[in-house]
Amino acid sequence: MRCLAQARQFLVAAVQPLCENRCLPPDFPQTAGGMGKRRMLRVLCLGVVLGLMTAHCLAQSGSQPAQSQNALQPDSRPATAGDHSAGTVASSPLAANPVGDARALYRRGKFEDALAKYREILKDSPKSPDAWAGMIRVYLKQKNVELAAQTAEQGLAQSDSPRVRTARAEVWFRQGRISDAESEWVKVINSGYAEARAYLGIARVRDALAMYKTAKTMIEKAHAIDPNDSDITEAWIGTLSRSERIRYLQSTLAGDNNWDADDRTGIADYLKFLQQLSTQNRTSSCRLVSKVTSTETPLVRLLLDPQHLRGYGLNVALNGHKSALMLDTGASGILVKRSIAEHAGLSKITESKVWGIGSKGPKTAYRTIADSVKIGDLEFQNCPVEVMESHSVAEEDGLIGADVFENFLVDIDFPNEKLRLGELPKRPNTQQQDLSLASEDDDDSHDAESADTSSEAKTADAKSGHASAQGPQDRYIAPEMQSYTRVLRFGHNLLVPTTIGKVPYKLFILDTGSVTNTISPAAAREVTKVHNDDTIVKGLSGSVDKVYNANKAVLTFGHLRQENQDLVAFDTTSISDGVGTEVSGFLGFAMLKFIDIKIDYRDALIDFQYDAKKWNY
Repeated sequence: MRCLAQARQFLVAAVQPLCENRCLPPDFPQTAGGMGKRRMLRVLCLGVVLGLMTAHCLAQSGSQPAQSQNALQPDSRPATAGDHSAGTVASSPLAANPVGDARALYRRGKFEDALAKYREILKDSPKSPDAWAGMIRVYLKQKNVELAAQTAEQGLAQSDSPRVRTARAEVWFRQGRISDAESEWVKVINSGYAEARAYLGIARVRDALAMYKTAKTMIEKAHAIDPNDSDITEAWIGTLSRSERIRYLQSTLAGDNNWDADDRTGIADYLKFLQQLSTQNRTSSCRLVSKVTSTETPLVRLLLDPQHLRGYGLNVALNGHKSALMLDTGASGILVKRSIAEHAGLSKITESKVWGIGSKGPKTAYRTIADSVKIGDLEFQNCPVEVMESHSVAEEDGLIGADVFENFLVDIDFPNEKLRLGELPKRPNTQQQDLSLASEDDDDSHDAESADTSSEAKTADAKSGHASAQGPQDRYIAPEMQSYTRVLRFGHNLLVPTTIGKVPYKLFILDTGSVTNTISPAAAREVTKVHNDDTIVKGLSGSVDKVYNANKAVLTFGHLRQENQDLVAFDTTSISDGVGTEVSGFLGFAMLKFIDIKIDYRDALIDFQYDAKKWNY
């Protein structure tokens, strides 16, 4: 008999078309918020600073994201030096002018000094679009979204210019109004202004929609217009090969940057890791060495207590040493506790930090490489692993993020307790991509083309008429996947457009490591009453300070709808700051355990299948 925690009645209608057609999805299971008044929830949300392209966004309003219908037109007018509404800036970042001085302060992370400089400019020129846009961006960098929004409206009242409208769209992006933001950026570009930040914004949209090739083109356009913009440069560095990234990271870390202390530490550790990989001649990424290209393996039950199922794990052998690691769609990569690493003979390469939900801050960890990783019938070699310097990882032996399987079609069949990994649909006119366990450390990720691609391979691709699998590619939705839900990918996180009641959709993280569904108090207050609660919510960074209870919320996502009673709520601001857009909650295990979930990470697609007959409802 399965260990099911307080299963509730399921009401399911016939499957409806995609929600982008504005359909009403069928009802899904109704669940209660917990297992008694004082209950403990462990919500895992791993966020390690490993890549530089981590901010992503959404392109379509409604209950599903889709590629924008707004067409970008060629620039019809170049920016001129005297046009402050245009996209270009003075060629030197140290130009002797107030705006140049303020931007230089911003680049060095001297945000209060930059604000003071912008205020001085506005005293003399109240309509200066550069000053208003600059202030908006400083407030966003300081994570003061409310003040950034107020400043945007004040700025537009004084100067309704493309530059200020571009900056206001950046506020909308952070607030989760991503469709509005994209529409504004497209309007700015199509109006004839070569506004670099508008191209950067559109790149973030395309990246979230798995339109990686298009995103790279937009970033390169932004960088060509304004190579002195630190945020554009940061995004542009993320498109380079490993050797180029090392060079630019070294230069940026030693020179001007506006990263905070945690960012600088994380990037410095990441740089050391890349350098160590090079010195150890580990220049190739994790790769599949077994002859099979698919597998089916049992999911291992992980218990919260003798009567309640905590989650499911996988038997993972690191260098021949087998452990049960929790399968967590809210985590990234492979993370194990120290004793597991010691038994597997995994030695430290560089130090690192891991973040998660909670108020205790980052935890000490280190990066290493496993010579062998076996999962089911698949064996991989030369794969990155992180190790926490602790006796447990959120009270487990470790986690394996589902994103490590991004080169496969991932089928997490909770009802039948199986994980299936298969080949993704082949893109038309391209070679099949080599299979591997993915990592944000990999040089061959979707946002960077390997510099080591051989000329012979490129010549062979050209002769055969096939595009190389190396380098970024745009989303491909195969005919058999037309019914999949189109989601947004922010790093390892999959954000699912979810409606709560009759308010506009919100973004919820798909998180099999979260015990139950959770919601932010701000989102909950739009549809129901919120009260203080004594629930304990724990993650990798300890316990959450303040937890609330939402009376009732109906969540609609994919083709399913679920009524939630007594829903746990806590502040998700820090998570939203890390992702770069508003995260309104988590879709957790108490609900997901009833669903067969198929994930195409490559193309940001998910299929949610619920069989009412399986559960006799």
